[in-house]
Amino acid sequence: MKSLAELEAIRQKTLNRINLRKEDEDQNIRVVVGMATCGIAAGARPVMLAFMEEIEKRGMRNVTVSQTGCIGMCRLEPMVDVYMPGQEKVTYVHMKPEMVGRIVAEHIVNGRPVQEYTIGAAQDA
Repeated sequence: MKSLAELEAIRQKTLNRINLRKEDEDQNIRVVVGMATCGIAAGARPVMLAFMEEIEKRGMRNVTVSQTGCIGMCRLEPMVDVYMPGQEKVTYVHMKPEMVGRIVAEHIVNGRPVQEYTIGAAQDA
């Protein structure tokens, strides 16, 4: 059994690791693609690959592309969330691979979301 001091040291070390990881995440841009069955059926896989290729082509090391399960709005799939440090999440809907270059250039590089591709524009239509 560990002493209370040893347990507290382990706890503090773990908390420090979590905080460091959170600070790293706060500096990164995240692109999250909905890859549940509905997203895949609607074409999410080519969209995710297009993001990965575009980001690799540009040599962007501070951008991660990941996938998630069902986002809950199947009629809007494929859906992509873009998380920029210090900004609100932007959700893009009805994504197609040919839309990716513009999102990377305008939103991820220049910080201006492509409004006509967002969930807000889809809800207004």
